[in-house]
Amino acid sequence: MGRRSDDIEAEWGAYVQRIATALRRRRLAIGLSQEAVAYRAGLTRYTYQKYEKGESRPGTAANPTLRSLLALSQVLEVPLDSLIPDSAPDLRSR
Repeated sequence: MGRRSDDIEAEWGAYVQRIATALRRRRLAIGLSQEAVAYRAGLTRYTYQKYEKGESRPGTAANPTLRSLLALSQVLEVPLDSLIPDSAPDLRSR
């Protein structure tokens, strides 16, 4: 029997929160505003704020693209893997 969709979404939400925390910590460590990071990464400030919050709309986890994450790692001057947490959730539903 497959895993429940609610369980998968909960795991994804927790994982995205760890990405959000990594973005926020690094941005603060180098002294940039959300607006500055967004501009340099080619994102809107609103989109970047959502990534730092970890949700795309209330109750729905963010899902940043690989391109966005790569741009953010370059702006934040860290390797991409430092923004991507270990122990990725199992997203298979079957």
